[in-house]
Amino acid sequence: MKARVHVTLKNGVLDPQGAAVAHSLGALGFDGVNDVRQGKVIELDLAETDAAAATETVNKMCEKLLANTVIENYSVEIL
Repeated sequence: MKARVHVTLKNGVLDPQGAAVAHSLGALGFDGVNDVRQGKVIELDLAETDAAAATETVNKMCEKLLANTVIENYSVEIL
């Protein structure tokens, strides 16, 4: 079973990478981009066959390692 985790900075947390991308897009002529938030996607290939158990396991992974829950939000998608 595959899982995809989307990790993004929480609202209010400074995102210098997002600001740099927004600036670069403007410099390249892509007007109208008001804000950019940078994140990451983590794809996992799990041995688990039960979707509920896989979701629980991946949530634990996020809480312990994959996301810094002080400044980041995450969402888990079972594929």
